[in-house]
Amino acid sequence: MNRKLQIVNGLSLALMALPIFAAEPVLTKDAEGKLLFDARWRMEQVDDDAFAKDANADTLRLRLGYRTPVRSGWSGVVELEHTSHLFNEDFNSTANNQTAYPVVVDPDNTELNQAYLQYAPTDATKFMLGRQRVIYDNQRFFGNVGWRQNEQTFDALNIEHRFGNGLNFRYTYLDRALRIYGDDHPNKDFARWQLDAHLLNLSHKLGPGSLTAYAHFIENQTLPLSSHQNIGLRYVAKHDNKDGIGWLASAEYAKQNHYANGSNTIDADYVLLEGGMVWKTNTFKAGWERLGGNGSYGFATPFATLHAFNGWADRFLTTPVNGLEDSYLGWNRKWGKVTANVAWHDFHSDRMNIHYGSEWDASLAWAFAPKWNALLKHANYQANDVGFDVAKTWLSVEYIY
Repeated sequence: MNRKLQIVNGLSLALMALPIFAAEPVLTKDAEGKLLFDARWRMEQVDDDAFAKDANADTLRLRLGYRTPVRSGWSGVVELEHTSHLFNEDFNSTANNQTAYPVVVDPDNTELNQAYLQYAPTDATKFMLGRQRVIYDNQRFFGNVGWRQNEQTFDALNIEHRFGNGLNFRYTYLDRALRIYGDDHPNKDFARWQLDAHLLNLSHKLGPGSLTAYAHFIENQTLPLSSHQNIGLRYVAKHDNKDGIGWLASAEYAKQNHYANGSNTIDADYVLLEGGMVWKTNTFKAGWERLGGNGSYGFATPFATLHAFNGWADRFLTTPVNGLEDSYLGWNRKWGKVTANVAWHDFHSDRMNIHYGSEWDASLAWAFAPKWNALLKHANYQANDVGFDVAKTWLSVEYIY
């Protein structure tokens, strides 16, 4: 095992500060233009028992863009993104042919990350057309994969409206997915998916939380057999109590079937149950997530920010055909500018009674100066009935202007 990895493995805490960007703000009043810039250096080490060599990746990601002034509700954004490796390329980026090493999906790349026009005639309505981030709810189905150096964006039309009765409506048409592998990837069908997809989302406040109904109709013209539809319902609630104990809860169900030219084997469901307690600056969570499998197909979320789910070691980016059940516990606490996270997962199949393994994750994040943050993070996956043990460690520093 790499000596640096051994040292970091000895720590009881590492970091989880998942840099997921929020959706773009609605700007309806005249506003000045804004320079967009951020830079992130990251060291990622992977000790995967399936490989004789450890991966060691040092990468730098730069973004530079501009948001125009808002005039009568109209504005625009253009943003470039560049990722490059530093030092030796001792990792498999999926584009560099270093297949003797474990995969670290941060290939060298330069691309147009965002370029869209926005029109917000009122505070309640927004239209966006062009290349943009598409983020829905907790990113379980659609997100920007902000954890990777090259984020995921879409060529899309997005429409949002907030009705006076509290009902929120959102519709997104997706024409193309620009995936985390980048425009410079040698396999263009791997890096870009041509889509004909319609996303519908309705939400309304209900009791202490919000109820959301959604429907996704996704025709993947690049991989037609993967075309599918999701119909689901999600409820998220929270009760704050500054002087005592607060609570939070989530429940979600979705059904997935084939759509357009999708394979007839696509037939699975999704269930999430999660509860938690908030006390002072501590948050405790317990949850159970099931992605169904029928022996030929496992519930798929190919456009999600997958790193945020089922352990940071990323052992389940694709759901096994026998499905996945993830039982987990988590703890989060803040001390001023420092945030700590610890999580434990136990993974089983949805059918066939397979114990895939278990995982410990831990993290520390430090916002050490204005616009600067650092993070240290570790994941340790222990295989059981199938697979291999994997340990991953990350260290990064980021500046956001």
